Amino acid sequence: MNRRDILMGALALTAGVTRLHANEDETMELDVSKRRWREILDDDAAFRVLFKEGTERPWSSDLNQEKRPGTYVCKACYQPLFDASMKYESGTGWPSFFDTLDGAVATKRDFKLILPRTEYHCARCGGHQGHVFDDGPEPTGKRYCNNGVALIFVPEGQELPALRQAA
Repeated sequence: MNRRDILMGALALTAGVTRLHANEDETMELDVSKRRWREILDDDAAFRVLFKEGTERPWSSDLNQEKRPGTYVCKACYQPLFDASMKYESGTGWPSFFDTLDGAVATKRDFKLILPRTEYHCARCGGHQGHVFDDGPEPTGKRYCNNGVALIFVPEGQELPALRQAA
């Protein structure tokens, strides 16, 4: 951690801001208001995580135990984010992956817990997925710690859902 990170964290606290965006110009392919996402999603917990940047309780997701081949997609827009071969048991209580599908996620700096972290979200709809850490296994050394409630697992052999379009 460097001086800038400490200063930015302190500024966020004193200003009453819980989140600073690293890229204010970032635009998502799917431009849907939070109000509309609330109408689309039938799951309060998923909405809270995806569009209010919440976190589910550790060990609460059935996806922790999922071991079949398949694809994990964003629960909001159905963008494929992870292949099941990228999943591993991190012991953290959340589904964890050592890599993402190309172009599937975007990142930004998060100061919610004062110390900076890297948040990642669906690059298509902006839905918050989790945080990425540098303590994962090879070959990437990354741990994409994901909220299970923000994902849908599609087993291999089943058709992926069609991408949601702006409504």
